[in-house]
Amino acid sequence: MNINKVIISGGGTGGHIFPAIAIANRIKLEFPNADILFIGAQGKMEMTKVPEAGYKIEGLWISGLQRSLTPKNLSLPFKLLSSLLKARKIIKNFKPDVVIGVGGYASAPTLRMASMLKIPTIVQEQNSYPGKTNKILSKTVTKICVAYENLERFFPAHKIELTGNPVRRKVVEIEGLKEKGFEFFKLDPNKKTILVVGGSLGAKTLNESFVNQLKSLQENDVQLIWQCGSYQFKEMKTITSELNMEGIVLTKFIDEMELAYAAADVIISRAGAIAISEMCIIGKPIILVPSPNVAEDHQTKNAMALVKDEAAIFISDAEARVKLVPRALELLNNSSEQRKLSENILKKAIANADERIVNVVKSIIS
Repeated sequence: MNINKVIISGGGTGGHIFPAIAIANRIKLEFPNADILFIGAQGKMEMTKVPEAGYKIEGLWISGLQRSLTPKNLSLPFKLLSSLLKARKIIKNFKPDVVIGVGGYASAPTLRMASMLKIPTIVQEQNSYPGKTNKILSKTVTKICVAYENLERFFPAHKIELTGNPVRRKVVEIEGLKEKGFEFFKLDPNKKTILVVGGSLGAKTLNESFVNQLKSLQENDVQLIWQCGSYQFKEMKTITSELNMEGIVLTKFIDEMELAYAAADVIISRAGAIAISEMCIIGKPIILVPSPNVAEDHQTKNAMALVKDEAAIFISDAEARVKLVPRALELLNNSSEQRKLSENILKKAIANADERIVNVVKSIIS
């Protein structure tokens, strides 16, 4: 069998875009002549990230429903109609073998039209608690690829395939990179190291949890690799420069994430689905501080799926400024707790999610 043409739709955040590109890369690996077209939302980050990865993309005029009463909501019916018509035109012209939705505004009209045109369709749900759009789409799509167990209460059981979330392979292949990680970040290989990651935009709570406790880290001889995001970088830089402390690597964004993961003894992170999938494969002890500012509080639900099996430590956003650093230091000094967390999180790892999803694609095309 062969895969000739594929449409992948969705985006809006790295959590949707990275899996989409990973799926595309896997299709290209198995079917080098496959023609892959992305459909995204105009003005969203996929419109630049997808071409950077070497793929074509078309943009729909679509956005989400604003929660507050706003004039933007008045244009939504027109945007939806425009997007449905444009998606239909793209699909009829491109004639894909399959259409894959990864979440984000553009995936709803694209998957809806593909189903109406009787084209095989797949939704890839990254979270342990699905969003409204994927719940609606689940009624008409062919298959639903999920990263967590027990999603039968949201989706038709016969459509569910447990595949895991596709991750950036380079990022999770950390074997033998620890020494290189210390060299790259100019850190002491004999000191314990914490990695703090607040997502691509940073996380105000995580930044403020650490900026007031830097002396405490120094007193405990602990190093810090700190991705603080672009919004607060200047502010954090000013504070850390004034303190003139060694062993703190402050950065807007970590491009060499595999080296940061390799150097870390403990990782502190938000609970985005893709970040969690990466950390399951890496197998280091983690503390999760879910963002409260996401739809349907799905980050807390992602975190609790690990916490219930003693695979991660949970600290709420509201308590983080007081509790996070003391708990991290406690974990660093408890090797048996670190070992237990590592062993349990590795049981959750699915390293070949991209391959599993492409196998689902092949099964519904054939």
